[in-house]
Amino acid sequence: MKWVTRDNVKVDRVACPWLIKKFIDPEAKFYFAPLGRVMSIAEREGAIPFDVPNAEIGHKGGRCSFEVMIEKYNLSDPALQLMAKIVHGADVPNDLYGRPEAKGLQAIAEGFRLLDFEDDHEVLASEWIVYDALYAYCRARTSE
Repeated sequence: MKWVTRDNVKVDRVACPWLIKKFIDPEAKFYFAPLGRVMSIAEREGAIPFDVPNAEIGHKGGRCSFEVMIEKYNLSDPALQLMAKIVHGADVPNDLYGRPEAKGLQAIAEGFRLLDFEDDHEVLASEWIVYDALYAYCRARTSE
């Protein structure tokens, strides 16, 4: 499947592609575009838009796109549920869960934005190890 979202990725737009590749669609192809072009690219490419206004997978009911995606695809893994609370806190100004790890993830995401990457694909390739590590942490925490 093809997926499209806003460019200049940060927390939710890094976490969602990570989730897609790991748990939903290992063959996924991602497009990144300015906000005003996301829906036209989605239509042209037959791609699923996410983390943009009016997309099925986006911020809804105070939840971030990562949380909405987990619900939509019925991902019940307790580690992903915990990870969603952390991603939410790092992404949404009105944090519902108060997970202390969220501030660390937010700081890491800001740090990645300060590095000189060629494009969003390079950001994903570099930052996904952080999400792999966060998932491992969440698995350990939920199995205790």
